[in-house]
Amino acid sequence: MANDDVKDPEQVTESMTKLDKAAKPDGRKRRWREHKIARREELVDGTIAAIRLRGRDIGMDEIASEIGVSKTVLYRYFADKSDLTNATMARYVETTLAPRIYEAIGGDLDDFELTRATITAYVETVASDPDVYLYIMANGSGPGRETVADSERMIAEVLSTVLGERLRQMEMDSGGAVPWAYGIVGGVQLATHWWISNRSMSVEDLINYLTMMTWGGVTGIAAVNGSPARFNAVPHPLLPPAAEAEAD
Repeated sequence: MANDDVKDPEQVTESMTKLDKAAKPDGRKRRWREHKIARREELVDGTIAAIRLRGRDIGMDEIASEIGVSKTVLYRYFADKSDLTNATMARYVETTLAPRIYEAIGGDLDDFELTRATITAYVETVASDPDVYLYIMANGSGPGRETVADSERMIAEVLSTVLGERLRQMEMDSGGAVPWAYGIVGGVQLATHWWISNRSMSVEDLINYLTMMTWGGVTGIAAVNGSPARFNAVPHPLLPPAAEAEAD
């Protein structure tokens, strides 16, 4: 007598195949996502090359022409110019700026050399790629400013870790490591942006001035063991005692 519970083997196989497909991510979608990511990176690299060739005022039509695609293709992978600018900024930081900063911070240097090397890395990186930097800053308004802020935040967080470790090694108060790091990064970034826009002094002079300012702050912190209470408890003449004596 036939057993109604026994199913056709082909039906069982078909059902299992459907369940298997439902359980696994769609391979085509995954491959498309991977392709889109890779293609965006290629187009961003092409955009950076086009900016270096055509200058900071390049438009979307010129970018597409230099890459060798239509503008329609660009908009297939980027929502708009702002999206492309954000991706360009992220790529520039990831492949150019951040590695040079990390290399400087990670070097086996004394405190003064570390300060100068880090400032030099930032200034010289921007100076060597002025059109890319200025394109990003000029087109990074609105949502793009967050991308710029993210890069500054990333560098400041790394610097604050280094500052904190060095202060603790010297048994000093490390509580100000984070605001000091943000202050240094913000000051250097803004001064470099001013400089790259007008070039009123040499790269070496800019590095010297920024190093002097930053190191003056570092030595001031060290003089009071990083303690705001000790800092506030002592007088703050503009000239050091030896210079005051010479002035008299």
